[in-house]
Amino acid sequence: MTNRDISAPLSASAALPRRAAKAFAAALHRGLDIIYPPTCIACRAATQTHGTLCPACWGRIRFVERPYCEQLGTPFQRDLGPGIISPEAIADPPMYARARMVALFQDGPARQLVHRLKYGDRTDLARPMGLWMARAGRDILDDADLLVPVPMHWRRLFARQFNQAAALAAVVAKAANVPLAADVLQRAKSSPPQVGLTKAQRAENVQGSFVVPPEAKLRLEKRKIVLVDDVLTSGATANAAARVLLRHGAARVDVLIFARVVTPS
Repeated sequence: MTNRDISAPLSASAALPRRAAKAFAAALHRGLDIIYPPTCIACRAATQTHGTLCPACWGRIRFVERPYCEQLGTPFQRDLGPGIISPEAIADPPMYARARMVALFQDGPARQLVHRLKYGDRTDLARPMGLWMARAGRDILDDADLLVPVPMHWRRLFARQFNQAAALAAVVAKAANVPLAADVLQRAKSSPPQVGLTKAQRAENVQGSFVVPPEAKLRLEKRKIVLVDDVLTSGATANAAARVLLRHGAARVDVLIFARVVTPS
């Protein structure tokens, strides 16, 4: 009897447990679907699979697709050609190189998802939202060296027990196969909430908020960083964080967010 004759039945027998495990997992999922039917993650209407939107909510989200500003990621009304920069980016260039987002932050499902993840203890939303972010940011993730979530100050983290940026970044890191570095950027001061502040006030509010620990400096040198957060409003937080990362040797900082506030021009 040859080695091939011996290995064939061994390979077949080894495959049996794997097939049995897959069959058991499929049966378990079907059973759970009966006990906990899949529903829309925004409005709770019935859906075919877990972690998705119903057709109505899907249609109400304004997803951001090309054409958009190459730097800010904000959508254009018409295609102006590849690599076009918006007047806003030219007039007030951000510290980061490129921003990518899933959707615009408007009333409806996009706002509901962000608020439920951030304030409603709906940590289960991090996975579908993070997977959408990984797809939306594919071009900036392809050559990224590190994913860095926007950190919370320890007091706010203690009160909330949850950093939504870190949860989203963990999902993106796994989906895009990019290392997660949640400890290279820290929040040095607890700034007042940004809600209701002007753009200038927001920038002043976060000034000096971020630091890079001494032990993390070598990990940033010549690295291409993708900064991850849930929402970008004025860009003050992203600019402040990007400035610190670049100052400590990062080669480039891009920004990946779930939604962005865009005011009509």
